Amino acid sequence: MTTFKSDLLRVLSERGYVHQISDPEGLDAAALKGPISAYIGFDATATSLHAGSLIQIMMLHWMQETGHKPIALMGGGTSMVGDPSFKDEARKLLTIEDIERNLAGIRKVFARYLDFDGAASMMNNADWLLGLNYLEFLRDVGRHFSVNRMLSFDSVKMRLDREQSLSFLEFNYMILQAYDFVELNKRTGCVLQMGGSDQWGNIINGIDLGHRMANVQLYALTSPLLTTASGGKMGKTANGAVWLNADLMSPYEFWQFWRNTEDADVERFLKLYTKLPMDEIARLAALGGSEINDAKKVLATEATALLHGREAAEAAFETARRTFEEGTLAEDLPSVGVSRAVLDAGLGVLTAFVTAGLVPSTGEARRQVKSGGLRVNDEVVTDERAALGASHLSPEGVIKLSFGRKKHILLRPE
Repeated sequence: MTTFKSDLLRVLSERGYVHQISDPEGLDAAALKGPISAYIGFDATATSLHAGSLIQIMMLHWMQETGHKPIALMGGGTSMVGDPSFKDEARKLLTIEDIERNLAGIRKVFARYLDFDGAASMMNNADWLLGLNYLEFLRDVGRHFSVNRMLSFDSVKMRLDREQSLSFLEFNYMILQAYDFVELNKRTGCVLQMGGSDQWGNIINGIDLGHRMANVQLYALTSPLLTTASGGKMGKTANGAVWLNADLMSPYEFWQFWRNTEDADVERFLKLYTKLPMDEIARLAALGGSEINDAKKVLATEATALLHGREAAEAAFETARRTFEEGTLAEDLPSVGVSRAVLDAGLGVLTAFVTAGLVPSTGEARRQVKSGGLRVNDEVVTDERAALGASHLSPEGVIKLSFGRKKHILLRPE
């Protein structure tokens, strides 16, 4: 492992954020000499980012913590095209209204990790991309790109090798991303672009374009694309994405996601997703047997505190403690409303679990009943034809639905 002299690269390296660096010695020297600016781009493909984006957000956070200038670049312009990298088909085209709505949603997260009153900044590539003159852009920027070289990138080759269409619109994405790097360098002096390892080719394009257009030295740093120890995609669960916005996933559900981390991932995730000192992480990682669960609770609480605040994290911890350790009904468990009229008429138990989002279909609910995986008010469901009604309401006026030992939802009559 390379021994870095700058705090920036030393921290990023020891915490597991570094996969590739275009010029390690040059970037280390630049970071050691004085504050540098670096950016990561985030396209607005949904109203919230998910946990798969947290590595990039944390990299910007550690840039700020080590005295540098992070830039969160919102892809208001590039979202109109869609990044085709390693995708099997084109993304759905978004309208300007879609993009603005999505940007409004994902901006909320960054204020938890970055100080926009200090060194951090947020920019939007729509500010320079939407006003481009097409012919001037082709002549001034497009002439620096070799189609032969663009076709050689893995992100393009994989699509073409599978004989899947790659539109001319998508083919332009890598040119626009490269131009972003050059434009940010011109506007802010930014010299580093970071991203996931699948963005390596696109970032290198930006370095090459910067050299050709402005004779400037730019750098690339990519993080590993993470999977869980069992091979699952980071930021995904059986029920879908682990969203960062509280209106899509509650702090309690977010806490539970980290609490359910596999044993083999605990140390790695403590390094990547918390601010705990390395010696404390080493102590927690050394816990064996059932004590590893204590480390998982720390991981869940620290990761949740960064995103939702310490108070919400402690509340999630307390809800979990009461639910799992005391066996009491914690009213601040996630809840779903159900019509009182529907409940009075009798709500099928299979439908109830689908409505609560604990299972994707009544077929899956039926399979879980046969294996004893579903419970109502902590009683195992044995009859798939059972109906829930007013008699199932607890003294608190709710019905507790449980899938396995760790997933609980309260049904609340409305």
